[in-house]
Amino acid sequence: MTKSNKFSPELRERAIRMVYEVREAHDSQWAAIEAVAGKIGCSAQTLSNWIRKDVAPSTPTSPATDARIKELEREVRELKRANEILKLASAFFAQAELDRRLK
Repeated sequence: MTKSNKFSPELRERAIRMVYEVREAHDSQWAAIEAVAGKIGCSAQTLSNWIRKDVAPSTPTSPATDARIKELEREVRELKRANEILKLASAFFAQAELDRRLK
């Protein structure tokens, strides 16, 4: 019995690229995988396996570099959250100012 490939290699590559592109918008890589898997119609575990197979052994990074990358990713997430809060506050106060002038 042969294994049928439901998904073409092109679709697999595209899905993997999509996970890397939307990774910053999610709290974890697994959340990004789940989001993309739902869009292409495969299970999250299948997509995770594709990513794991796709990741070739690259140049080793030091633990200090890995820690710095995680720290910077965390900082980016915090800044994005702060930016959203500031946008909402700005809209709130702008609306309050408009309401105050009408009275």
